[in-house]
Amino acid sequence: MPPNLVGPVAISEESPSLEELETKFAARNIGPGGHWKPSFCTARHRVAIVIPFRNREPQLRTFLNYMHPFLQKQQLEYFIIVVEQDQKSKFNRAMLMNIGFVEARKLDDWQCYMFHDVDLLPEDDRNLYSCPPEQPRHMSAAVSTFGYRLPYSDLFGGVSAVTREQFEKVNGYSNKFFGWGGEDDDLSRRLRERGYKITRYPMDIARYKMLSHKQDVPSPERLQLLASGKERYATDGLNSLTYKLLNVNQLKLYTLVQVEINEAQVMSS
Repeated sequence: MPPNLVGPVAISEESPSLEELETKFAARNIGPGGHWKPSFCTARHRVAIVIPFRNREPQLRTFLNYMHPFLQKQQLEYFIIVVEQDQKSKFNRAMLMNIGFVEARKLDDWQCYMFHDVDLLPEDDRNLYSCPPEQPRHMSAAVSTFGYRLPYSDLFGGVSAVTREQFEKVNGYSNKFFGWGGEDDDLSRRLRERGYKITRYPMDIARYKMLSHKQDVPSPERLQLLASGKERYATDGLNSLTYKLLNVNQLKLYTLVQVEINEAQVMSS
């Protein structure tokens, strides 16, 4: 356990401009693309933080403002990669996380992948951003909007930690979930099908504040896709991922990966 962790911490919802953030963190030795590692010790964990993203600029700035100090306090080596989808198709959160995994691997050999919604902030610094080697970990078990209760035992959404081996073994997320909902439950089932058990920190540690945002309308196709998911585990995921890479920009506080997704092409494959 890193020293100087205190447990519950105050949440800051401030959203400074990127220029203000870059000035604020100039002395923290954050490398290009949002890559940081402690200079005074060797980090035990190397973590890629993958954020699926579209039209959430204020929340992204809040996330960066809060998470850089939070992660550095845990003495991790980490890297923040934001995967932004173009406006041509319905939002596909799961596919963006598959893309983030693939693009992060091109840049470095990360041990641990943290799939992280941009609107969730951890409330306890003992919630260590690391991946158990044996089992995946659901980080955000107690979210403010659910009254800090776990809605159901198989939940694996919000913030989830998996090793490279675990993610590749289940073929990543399904690429078929356009619109809101279903993709996390599908991944949970993939993990269980491969013999994994979802682990969690105690509920008083795994607490997250959800930032306010407009609620999305659930996808009407999600239940049908979930019901037929097992038939596609081996063919729908990392090994069927197709997208157009528009840009990779290593900014001062994060790496921005911009992509175009063709919904018709994905759904017909």
